[in-house]
Amino acid sequence: MKVLVTGASGMLGGTVADLLAERGDDVTVMQRRAAGGKHRERLGDISSADDVDRAVADHDAIIHLAAKVNVTGRWADYQRTNIGGTQNIVEAAQRHGVRRLVQVSSPSVAHSGRSISGDGANPADPHSARGNYARSKAAAELLALAAHSDELAVTAVRPHLVWGPGDTQLVGRIVARAKSGRLPLIGSGAALVDTTYVDNAASAIVAALDRAEHAGGRAWVVTNGEPRPIGELIGDICRASGAPAPTRRVPFALAYAAGALVESAMEVSQRIPGLPSIDEPPLTRFLAEQLSTAHWFDQRQTQAALAWKPHLRLAEGFNALSAASE
Repeated sequence: MKVLVTGASGMLGGTVADLLAERGDDVTVMQRRAAGGKHRERLGDISSADDVDRAVADHDAIIHLAAKVNVTGRWADYQRTNIGGTQNIVEAAQRHGVRRLVQVSSPSVAHSGRSISGDGANPADPHSARGNYARSKAAAELLALAAHSDELAVTAVRPHLVWGPGDTQLVGRIVARAKSGRLPLIGSGAALVDTTYVDNAASAIVAALDRAEHAGGRAWVVTNGEPRPIGELIGDICRASGAPAPTRRVPFALAYAAGALVESAMEVSQRIPGLPSIDEPPLTRFLAEQLSTAHWFDQRQTQAALAWKPHLRLAEGFNALSAASE
C-alpha cells in the first residue's frame, strides 16, 4: 500500500513508518520540518487543510499519529491540532478516495479518574476526560470514527503508556525526575498498571491498518498485557535507565491537592501577560490519579479483532532500555 504516516518524527510514529517500509509498503511521512530520514517526506502543518490535502493525495491509507501531547497548554492549541488536524485528515481522505484510516488515540479519552481493572475500550467522552489533551483526543476519536463507511474504513487504536529507548515522554520524564530526586511514589505504589513497549504498539497499529474493514468503526485499547504494581514498574524503568528508584511516598490526598494548586498557577500564568508559563508542571490532578489508581485492560477482544499479539515481553523491553542507556 501507499501509506501516509503523520507524526512520524516521534518515537512511535517513526517505529510505525519503519515497520511499514520493512514489510514493503510505500511510506510517506508528513511533518513540519525536513528530517532527511529514510522515508519520503511531505512537509506541512496538520492544522492546515491545504497542507494535509497535498500530503494525502495519491495514498491508499493513512495512519494518523500527529498530535499536541504536552501536558499543559491552551485549549485553543489542542483544539486546532488534535481536533482540527483530525478533521483535515478525514476530509482529505474522503476527498481523495483513501480506503483505510487508523486514528491513533489514547485510553485517557475514556478515563474519568476511577480505577480501570480489566475493562475494554469504553466510549470516548470529551466531557469527563481529564485535561485538555484527553478531551481533545476524545473529540478527535469520535470525529474520526463517525467517518467510518464502506468507502473509508476507520479504526481507532489506543496504545496505553507507550515506552522504549529514546522515549522523551514517559521514560524521559521519569528518569529526569528520579535523577533530580523529584519522583515520589503516590499512595501505596501497589496499583496495577499496564504499559506498551513501543515495538508492540507499532505492530498493533499496523495490524489495525490491515484489519480496518473487519475491526473498523471501533476503538481498541492496546497494551503489553502484563500489568505490574506501579511502584515496581517505575523502579524497573529507573534501574534500566541508570536512575535511582524512588523510595519516598506521598499520600494521594496530598498529591491531588498539590496538583490542583499547580493547575491553578498554570491557569493564572496563561491569563496574565508577562508571567512565565509552566511548561513542565511537577504534578497535576490527572498525574496524581494516574500514579495511584489501577489502569489495566482486558486484551482478548483487541487481540482477536486485530489478529495481533505483543511479541516482546516487558523484560525484553527493559533489557533494550538498559542497553540503550549504557
